Amino acid sequence: MVLERTMTRLDGSEEDLSLYKGKVVMLVNVASKCGLTPQYKGLQALYDRYGPKGLVILGFPANDFMGQEPGTDEEIGQFCELNFGVTFPLFSKISVKGEAMHPLYREITTMPEPIGGDVLWNFQKYLLNKSGDVVRKIGPQTKPEDPEVSAAIEALLEE
Repeated sequence: MVLERTMTRLDGSEEDLSLYKGKVVMLVNVASKCGLTPQYKGLQALYDRYGPKGLVILGFPANDFMGQEPGTDEEIGQFCELNFGVTFPLFSKISVKGEAMHPLYREITTMPEPIGGDVLWNFQKYLLNKSGDVVRKIGPQTKPEDPEVSAAIEALLEE
């Protein structure tokens, strides 16, 4: 199960993702030097709006698409805080495609469609229900402030 694993936060601490069971979770692979990087602002706005109601956003920096996340964990953390005021959990850089794909993303991408399939680009989003099941994939081009995203989150929060 996706949330039954421990991941490393940007600060090097280990975090058991099972802590997030009972919450609606959005997993997103992020990058600092991408045309979609401004989505950090929308993700933070979602977290501010829905976090108190039970949403958590988990960001996973990845350098898999044209080297758009070249920074160290420390640099990524500073960039996100200074430029976008990110307060949602960010994890140590991982790979979301290819031979070096992290087991978290290998599990998700091997699920049946419409969830599974390759991660297309930075800022691909996955929504998990309160039981920890991946229930929706949202493409990289869909901005966090899109009404479709809010509607999906609200529906899951009400379950």
